Amino acid sequence: MISSSQPLDLIAATKAVERAGYKVLASQPIELSIEGMTCASCVGRVEKALKKVEGVQQANVNLATERAWVQGNAQVQSSDLIQAVKKAGYTAKQIEQNARVRQDKKATEQQQLKRDLMISLILAVPVFILEMGSHMIPAFHMWVMDNIGTQQSWLIQFVLTTLVLIFPGRRFYQKGIPALWRLAPDMNSLVAVGTLAAYSFSLVATFIPQVLPEGTVNVYYEAAAVIVSLILLGRYFEAKAKGRTSQAIQHLVGMQAKQHVFTTMGK
Repeated sequence: MISSSQPLDLIAATKAVERAGYKVLASQPIELSIEGMTCASCVGRVEKALKKVEGVQQANVNLATERAWVQGNAQVQSSDLIQAVKKAGYTAKQIEQNARVRQDKKATEQQQLKRDLMISLILAVPVFILEMGSHMIPAFHMWVMDNIGTQQSWLIQFVLTTLVLIFPGRRFYQKGIPALWRLAPDMNSLVAVGTLAAYSFSLVATFIPQVLPEGTVNVYYEAAAVIVSLILLGRYFEAKAKGRTSQAIQHLVGMQAKQHVFTTMGK
């Protein structure tokens, strides 16, 4: 193994080793951007998928920076790694060399997340007030009964919650349901199962209450809407923290010495 803290001419180094009677296989680390990871179990699945690719010697995945560093022999292709990550249920792309492009992409994703959070809060707050306000404030409960009515209140909650799940919350179902089918549930799966359970029971209570036992006809629209809003709020704070972490790491990476690694094989 040849390692140098100074810039190295790869062609010259390769020829020098070959003149010594050995075959050189350049072993360059491949860096990938991983999308869709939400927890430590996601990191483990991605690392396991990468290590299964033939020729991979080492794979490290960082959740905070959403990056994967793969060390392998010359036969390892980035396309094979990307395909392996895709089969595991995540999205992988080669890192763009332009730091500005990466920063702009992250900023766009953060803005989209902020937009979804705002939409979710605007729709979820009225649902929460209509349902939980009636439980906590008797006077408000009487006002709802006299001016809106129970069934009309449930219909309003149904419409608002449906909009929350279809638009801001659809990301959880797009990722969480396929993960369940792969028998590899993640945080998205938990959110999907929890919100769909509350929403489905509420649908039955709203439109076909006669199928439910007496005394169990209640709705839980506010649970589904608030869960989505709170998780999006957490994701937004997480995205902001990741952005700061990524900038700090990029600064440190730019300060490190460059290295070139070679694997030598006898003729």
